[in-house]
Amino acid sequence: MDRPTPEVVHVGSATRDIAPDDPRGWRLGGGVTYASLTTARLGLATGALIGLDDEAATARELDLLGDAGVEIIRVPLADGPVFHNVHSPTGRIQRCVAVGTALPAVAIPTSWRGARAWSLVPVADELGDEWASVPADGAVVAVAWQGMLRTLRPGANVTRRNPMERALVRRADLVGVSQDDVAPSTAPLDLVSLLKPGARLLFTQGAQGGVVVWVDAAGQDPPWSVRYLPTLADWEIDATGAGDTFLAALLAASIRPDLLGRYRRRRGADLHFAASAGSLTAEDLGLAGVPDLGQVQARATRHRLRRLAVPLDGPSAVDPPSTPA
Repeated sequence: MDRPTPEVVHVGSATRDIAPDDPRGWRLGGGVTYASLTTARLGLATGALIGLDDEAATARELDLLGDAGVEIIRVPLADGPVFHNVHSPTGRIQRCVAVGTALPAVAIPTSWRGARAWSLVPVADELGDEWASVPADGAVVAVAWQGMLRTLRPGANVTRRNPMERALVRRADLVGVSQDDVAPSTAPLDLVSLLKPGARLLFTQGAQGGVVVWVDAAGQDPPWSVRYLPTLADWEIDATGAGDTFLAALLAASIRPDLLGRYRRRRGADLHFAASAGSLTAEDLGLAGVPDLGQVQARATRHRLRRLAVPLDGPSAVDPPSTPA
């Protein structure tokens, strides 16, 4: 019997993140785990194709995904990516313990090909460009670009790789990347030539919030941008995965505006919703921090009086559009 059609499918490899306070010495991570748990807890029917090495396949965190309703396809990997993340006052220092192997483009259930949205979330450039043709033509596709911008060598700190033309990025309707994953001098508008017409670039800047850039669908007008303000966590325990949660929540709101409730038509409501989800994730260890819909809506409501989206300075600055009906 074929599997039911999910609303959103996430693809990527799970990581094992070194954690001396965990009896195993590691916690399960990776964008695919945070993203799939996020959309499931927001109430979307969710599928996840996850690359897992032998140790990661035993992780108790996979039960969190299953309990939330995530339909998982496990892809065995000979080796999976392993990272040691150290958070310092100047930002995160990430050390590569193991690079892992590529995630092959395995057969996807026929029913999954009808998913309305796809989230391609590599962590170690494990998704080849053949994955760009897997989502259906009409599907909304989000790509976590930072997973393709890392130079990895076992035993060495992770270094940046310059953004370049990639079929995965060109396929995406929504592209997420952090300021920390590109050269400090890189501006969001420097990256839009690598995106397709009509795409959105989510350029996160930590405690400063970030910038969203819209690329003109007709290719005739210059891109335009808005800055969004952060929704701050009440406390921060572990910021790992907050960006993945943010991107997944924004993707969820793009196909299910009803998640935004009565604020759905307010300018920047989807960004506020996604920022609230990301801030909650930072308040607990690992995947335990990923919030449910009620928590996200409560935080968004608490912060609704803050002005979330403000224009950037310059000729490309305009107010963001209202959330689609």
